[in-house]
Amino acid sequence: MKTELKSILIGGLVGGIVYAGVMAGFDYYDGENFRIWRFVFNFLFFGTFTGFSTRYSLKKQSEKEKKN
Repeated sequence: MKTELKSILIGGLVGGIVYAGVMAGFDYYDGENFRIWRFVFNFLFFGTFTGFSTRYSLKKQSEKEKKN
């Protein structure tokens, strides 16, 4: 597996899990029940966003290194 793809996947997975976990923690603190579908939605939505953000930053970094 290419290192760029590996970085994108790891960034998306870690970002999504952390965000979904924090949001589930806030829900628990507010006295709401754990909802798996909300957790999955938060994980997928934020994980996808984080993956695209990681891809964009790696692409910009690669372009910057090619210029120099």
